[in-house]
Amino acid sequence: MTAFSPREGLRPRARRLLSRLAAVLVVGSVLLGGASPASAADAPKTESATVELAVSTGTGARIAPGGSLVSTITISNTTPDELSAGSVALEIDPTPLAGDAALDAWLADGTATGVFRSVATEPSPKVGPGDSVEVSALADSSDLGDLSAGVYAVKALLSGVTTEGGVAWNLSARSVLVVSPTARTVGVVVPITATPASGTLLSADELADLTAPDGMLTGQLDALTDTPAIIAVDPAIPAAIRVLGIRAPQSAVAWLTRLERLPNDIVMLQFGDADATTQAHAGQKTLLATPDLTPLLDAADFPTPAPTPTGTPSPTAPSTSSLSAINSANTDVLWPRSDVTASDLATFGGYLGDAVTTILPSTSLQGAVGSHAEVDGHSILVTDADVSSHLSQTAQLTDPTRIDLGIAGAAGHLYFASQASPTVLVGLNRSETRSPVALRELLSAFATPGVRLSSLKASPAASAALVTTADTVRPTALTSMLAGEQRLVTFSSILDTPALMLAPERIRILRTIAVGLSDKQFATAVSDRAAHVQKLLNSVSIQRPKPVQLITSAAPLPVWVRNELPWDVHVVLNSEPSQPRLDIQPLTTVEALADGTTRVDVPISARVASGEVKVHFRLTSATGVPISQPAVAEVTLRADWEGIGLGILGGVIALLFVLGLIRTVRRRRRKADAAG
Repeated sequence: MTAFSPREGLRPRARRLLSRLAAVLVVGSVLLGGASPASAADAPKTESATVELAVSTGTGARIAPGGSLVSTITISNTTPDELSAGSVALEIDPTPLAGDAALDAWLADGTATGVFRSVATEPSPKVGPGDSVEVSALADSSDLGDLSAGVYAVKALLSGVTTEGGVAWNLSARSVLVVSPTARTVGVVVPITATPASGTLLSADELADLTAPDGMLTGQLDALTDTPAIIAVDPAIPAAIRVLGIRAPQSAVAWLTRLERLPNDIVMLQFGDADATTQAHAGQKTLLATPDLTPLLDAADFPTPAPTPTGTPSPTAPSTSSLSAINSANTDVLWPRSDVTASDLATFGGYLGDAVTTILPSTSLQGAVGSHAEVDGHSILVTDADVSSHLSQTAQLTDPTRIDLGIAGAAGHLYFASQASPTVLVGLNRSETRSPVALRELLSAFATPGVRLSSLKASPAASAALVTTADTVRPTALTSMLAGEQRLVTFSSILDTPALMLAPERIRILRTIAVGLSDKQFATAVSDRAAHVQKLLNSVSIQRPKPVQLITSAAPLPVWVRNELPWDVHVVLNSEPSQPRLDIQPLTTVEALADGTTRVDVPISARVASGEVKVHFRLTSATGVPISQPAVAEVTLRADWEGIGLGILGGVIALLFVLGLIRTVRRRRRKADAAG
């Protein structure tokens, strides 16, 4: 049976979506993971002008043994010339692929061990420039032969077609077909995280962008709606929305309301998606606490409701726990990095209680244990690492043909995983660039309705052992960051509200040890944290004093205190002369204004005539904590100049008086002589 349809025709949307979701599609010119393009030995192609071949086959990436195969072969012509009519053929290798490695080899470079045979051949129509057509072909059970359960290599061939000038296009495209008597049961866990530019909480502008109709968070929620996916949410997202109060963008408030109304199981990650494994390896007896966010609230954002007949209502400012909470979310699940040891599981029990469940990839455990395992009495939900990796890569794609190709590879890997366990659990990687279209399609293709978190935890658990080795780099870095945080705890005593500095810094530490950070990103984040702490510690200091000449016995000595923090600070200026010839006020309380330099006049007086004196200045908090580095002012004393100057002035006046008196007497004598 043959059917031709233009790609841009009026084919019903439902059929196209079903075809894409259910099919295993391979694009001839671009294959996932760097696979080679479809062959066209007789025609040179360019990226801007080429002919592409793709094949989509199977229903739900699976047919039952003895079933019929309906395939769709797509021919796309982006050249400026018409593509002539020809023929397409569908071939299958009756030898099933041996496993995951063989599947990857087939999709990557076309390596297969068996001999392909044709199961369907159809004529292909002309394809106009910039157009594409779909050729439908049917292979019944007699064409397919007796295919046992397994994963089979499939390829489509295009031949006998040319463009202007007789350029021939002989193309091939690869795919797979899964033959299985029963449908697999698949649970999918999808993490939702969002990292702000500041490293603390998402700003109002960032939330507005993320929850706009085309925003990342909106796209993720749209893709998850009406699916059975298990959702893992970073509580920093709802906290960022609620901390803004009435200033929160309406789109963000609506997004959070939609999330809380979903019937899906929701798992709460740690704040900032912080890694529990890193904390356990660093010797933390409890999980790093979420900082107190209430000092960050603006009272104006939480107006008190109008009085009611029953009394005066209380203010509506929320608590820290209510800021980050999500209704009915599971808080007894940890999804850490994979380098978990047996002792870490015991530590996790101390963190969240003995009923805690840990999500780990299959590579962390020895052998095939299925989706639920038990290690030394601790419950483990096991995600299939291979399938999770393939679906995570597919979820990043935006091109429909590449999305379908990713689904094809995942379908084969799911088949092999399902041989060891009737239920396969998939955990997508943390990602903030996930494609909503790809996410929706892979969930529609694989996520099995009815797979709940409770049913996974209640299923029989296989006894297992961990095969991981604890990482040492991240725990060491965390210990260093916590030491820096302690330095800030003492330093922040110069603030009226230390939490204004400490709460954002704790959030930054939590985000630095986030599960989703790569080793390179982690190293950069740790370096940034150290530089930021040092910048804060150096933000309040004494501006280098200039040399001072004191020509009187007493005068104010000007000192400038620099404050680069966005908050006013209260410090004490300690002053001490190097010699007792100078008296100076030892302690001066200073309120240094935010983002500025404040002048402080310190009274001084000289005890003796003159000399060189160095005055040592240092800043401390009101509790005596040293702040920044000391400074030294050089003071030149000329205190006796005042007495000398007065004496000289008095002598000059006396001399002038005497000279005036003599002059007057002489003038009178001259007048008397003249009169005589």
